Amino acid sequence: MKLSQLFERCLSVPYIRIEGDIDYATERLGQTLHIYFEASNGTTDWENNLDFPAKPYGRMNDAIWFAHRGFLKVWKAVEDRIAAEIQDRRIRRIITVGYSHGAALAILCHEYIWFHRPDLRNHMEGYGFGCPRVIWGILPPKVKGRWERFTVIRNMDDIVTHLPPFALGYTHVGQMLKIGEKEKYSPIDAHRPENVLTELRHYEINNEIAQ
Repeated sequence: MKLSQLFERCLSVPYIRIEGDIDYATERLGQTLHIYFEASNGTTDWENNLDFPAKPYGRMNDAIWFAHRGFLKVWKAVEDRIAAEIQDRRIRRIITVGYSHGAALAILCHEYIWFHRPDLRNHMEGYGFGCPRVIWGILPPKVKGRWERFTVIRNMDDIVTHLPPFALGYTHVGQMLKIGEKEKYSPIDAHRPENVLTELRHYEINNEIAQ
């Protein structure tokens, strides 16, 4: 599936809303599980977006790392809802997708899959469209590699992809794919879904021509 198609699906898939105004969806296509997280959709989401002090997050005796407190709170609230599907051994590939606020959750979900399904580490992908920064501080090398198969998609001047500010210690993880052109949109307009989709399609057409 092309990136533009994944993004369109992320925008249109029927989401399940749980307590805390958290929206997620899962789809199975054969042995592949798609996990989607919706963009901000309500006051509660924005309250969590702005709750950006860093909070430590570690697993058992593994290295401790730090993440955006608001996003981590939301992820922990939805984690149990999708854990059983992730752990289903009939699933042989997992693709995690999110947009904006949902992209931040996709980052944390991607790490969860890496940790709990080591058999799928070469068969998992993650995509964060218009993704904010989620991780704080310098990651231990053995933790940083958990996102080597995650891609952040930035429509150049998209303001959300520059928040929280780097000056506060927040960084992106995984790979960065830049689409669009500088100063083509305002920082807010560059984040709008219709403009992200337009630039994704341009990127795909240009890549096809180049090949």
